[in-house]
Amino acid sequence: MHIAPHDNQNKPIVDADHDLVPLNYFNIVKLKKGESFDYTVPGYETCVVPATGTVDVDVDGASFAKLGNRGVDVWDGEPEGVYVPVGAQTRLTCVSDATEVFIAGAKYDKVLEPFDVRETGIDKVQYGSDDTKTHRKIKHILGANQHDKVGRLLVSELYTVGQGGWSGFPSHKHDTDRHDDNGELIETRHDETYNFRFKPNKGSGLQMLQREDNEPGDAYHIMDGSTIMIDKGYHPCAVLPGYEMYYFTILGGLSQRSLKQYFQPTHEEQLHTIPGIMDMVAKFK
Repeated sequence: MHIAPHDNQNKPIVDADHDLVPLNYFNIVKLKKGESFDYTVPGYETCVVPATGTVDVDVDGASFAKLGNRGVDVWDGEPEGVYVPVGAQTRLTCVSDATEVFIAGAKYDKVLEPFDVRETGIDKVQYGSDDTKTHRKIKHILGANQHDKVGRLLVSELYTVGQGGWSGFPSHKHDTDRHDDNGELIETRHDETYNFRFKPNKGSGLQMLQREDNEPGDAYHIMDGSTIMIDKGYHPCAVLPGYEMYYFTILGGLSQRSLKQYFQPTHEEQLHTIPGIMDMVAKFK
């Protein structure tokens, strides 16, 4: 499902217990210097990530000062984040001229400890190639490095490298907990939510959603600020030639945090043509 760019007025774009992606939560908060925003999300762990600007974050009395160092857009520096435990009372206070903050969440039933992830703690992986039109860089904010400190939430930023090309290919899905004949887990149920940005921001792209192998699916025209919710199906996306694409990625697991992607059988052989793709797969845990 596509939610067109709009002014959400600091209200959740994907609220708790959403009909389509109940395992996800997503809000965008915009503040000016000195303004504050308070929130709590019962039943969901969350992560605060400034898209631009700098905020002080207070989580049930634990303070994390000067989070975020990006200027004009998400290409202008490295991400930072604060992990917020389930139901914690949280206050964001803008300490730069202005800020735009992503709040990502996943359903969880235990209360853990808050912590921050600064620029030096971001886990980066780059894969694909210009020749295969799949060159991409991923910056994990809550990734494998934080596995033992987080319940079900994975938070990353994904960038196309160069201009134009595909992302999320070979096509894959993760909409059910499924085992093979030997009892090995080969796919996990993870709801997924994206928020897209383009450079220059007049750029746009395409989000495919094919619910069954070799059956026609749907496609959505994504623009700067578009939000996509993915409940099931194979879901590659593409950006127009001449533009760079970024998307903020929220994954919430049903039964575990580690993601098991099931690659579309029709295109599975492409796994052997894209450099570094298995290194990318290994980081989502």
